[in-house]
Amino acid sequence: MNGPRMPRKLGPKLILSLTILIVAISGISGYLNLRTQKKQLVETMILGADQLSRSITSATWHAMLDDDRRAAYQIMQVIADKQGVDRIRMYNREGYMVFSTDPREQHTVAKSNNEVCASCHNKDAIRDSPTEDARVRYAKSPEGIKTINMVAPIYNEPSCSNAACHAHRASTKVLGVVDVGLRLDPVQRQTRAITLQTIGWTILEVVIGAAFVILFTKRFVANPIRELIAGTKAVSEMELDRPITIGTARRSQEVDELVDSFNRMRERLKVAVAELNDMQATLESKVEERTQQLKATQKKLVQSDRLATLGQLAASVAHEINNPVSGVLNLSMLLERLMVNGSFPPGREADFRKYLSMISTETARVGRIVSDLLAFSRRSKPQRAPADLNKLVRTTMGLADHKLKLISAEIVLDLQENLPLVECDSSQMQQVIVNLVLNGAQAMQPRGGGKLTVRTRLIPQEQSVELIVQDTGEGIAPENMSKIFDPFFTTKPEGKGVGLGLAVLYGIVKAHEGEVEVASQRSEGTTFTITLPLKSSAKNVEAREVQVQGV
Repeated sequence: MNGPRMPRKLGPKLILSLTILIVAISGISGYLNLRTQKKQLVETMILGADQLSRSITSATWHAMLDDDRRAAYQIMQVIADKQGVDRIRMYNREGYMVFSTDPREQHTVAKSNNEVCASCHNKDAIRDSPTEDARVRYAKSPEGIKTINMVAPIYNEPSCSNAACHAHRASTKVLGVVDVGLRLDPVQRQTRAITLQTIGWTILEVVIGAAFVILFTKRFVANPIRELIAGTKAVSEMELDRPITIGTARRSQEVDELVDSFNRMRERLKVAVAELNDMQATLESKVEERTQQLKATQKKLVQSDRLATLGQLAASVAHEINNPVSGVLNLSMLLERLMVNGSFPPGREADFRKYLSMISTETARVGRIVSDLLAFSRRSKPQRAPADLNKLVRTTMGLADHKLKLISAEIVLDLQENLPLVECDSSQMQQVIVNLVLNGAQAMQPRGGGKLTVRTRLIPQEQSVELIVQDTGEGIAPENMSKIFDPFFTTKPEGKGVGLGLAVLYGIVKAHEGEVEVASQRSEGTTFTITLPLKSSAKNVEAREVQVQGV
């Protein structure tokens, strides 16, 4: 179990500490004062008992000298009847109680270890003149009242030993003792009164001291600290034009120095904040300028990759267009021969229509190829809209078809039917597909062909689609796996690429809030998996720019 905790605030902590100190000092002072007064009362009581015992021996001296014991006993009885006296007893030399003012006591012989006899008799020797401490003892009366008893020896004076009766020899020094018992209940009542008075004064001192401590602490410690805290909070809230002040009545040298230090710190902070604001404004303008330059550079990189891809496609498309154009030329020359006389020969109408149909088909094929190439090369503002991913794949594969045929590549399209529309930039997504397909073709070219698989599928639980491009090429070396998306990193021979394709691809996919995963085995092939959300979570989908990492 945890013990009581000290308050965390300085004011209550100081008040509690000083109050405890005042209580301790007042308590110790009251205790010592009470103890001293009790001691003085007891000493006064002992002195009174001693004087009373001596007065009794003096008062009975003449009666004892005349051997008038009755008169001596009457004197002691009269004294015992006074208030405060419990009883008076007289013992002779042999320890026999010859008289007691308490009639209930029996006159018997006391032993040497009796409390009365012990003042003169001890284990070592008999003392004729016992000390005051030895003659005093505390006891209880038959009624149970505490008493203080004083033993007074009755000495054998010359007047007694030389008396006519010759009752005692001169060699006998002590004839007996008088035991006087005084009641302590008056002293106890007075002690209780003194105790209550001491406790009352102690409580009054503690209350007055605590009140002074509370007033002093609040006025000269708590209130100035509270004002300092309010000032420092204003500084922490950047209210630097508000100086820290303390009331004149509560000020002290230490607090003034602390206030001056805080105000100097506030002024320096104010200057520093102003400088930082100027630097921030300058930095923001420079950052904005550099950001615009970086965006322009990134756009150029994306366009450069598109142009590089377009260059590769243009060479392939040129060969693709050459065949239908040559066929159209041959057919047109054939038709020209048939109409050498200004009309076609009779019976050749069917051939004439057949040749015209072939010309139309081949011309449409050329137009479709050129249209797809123009659509890919067209530079438009990035804009996202729902698009058919399967249609983008088929269009792109049409552009790269001739390139794949040249390397004897087998094309496998595994496209999931009824695939939901994907919110994306069609032009950028087509660039992603072209890059993956051409990379796969280049990876399979040294092996004389292979199989290129393009797969799409829906992931319902993630509300996303996957685009998978898998080739059976040479694969990627393990040491290059961590660098394939770095700008300008390439393993192709000089003149075959600048290393921007995958970097741009990664930036486009990330701009579409997608993910790119690569799995590759040497001599087995590489698989690229693109995961795209069906809908973008960004509020303004047109505002996202393609960020090429590392640029």
